[in-house]
Amino acid sequence: MDGHNQWIKQGFEEGVFLLAGSLQPNLGGSVIAHNTSRHELQERVNNDPFVVENVVYAEILDIDPKKSDKRLEFLLN
Repeated sequence: MDGHNQWIKQGFEEGVFLLAGSLQPNLGGSVIAHNTSRHELQERVNNDPFVVENVVYAEILDIDPKKSDKRLEFLLN
């Protein structure tokens, strides 16, 4: 778990992760990422210790936002 938590921390420190948390009820986790290409994000995900050790299967889903609250307008660009 420490390696996975460090991986998440690094994603935030590098400005790629915006939000991370658990899916309920007990459905795994999710991360909202920004300022990265799909290829770079896939490489990052492949380096998550949980993925490396086959603890989880990671799937990247693209979101194409069209509308947002003013506080999230930076996601529209």
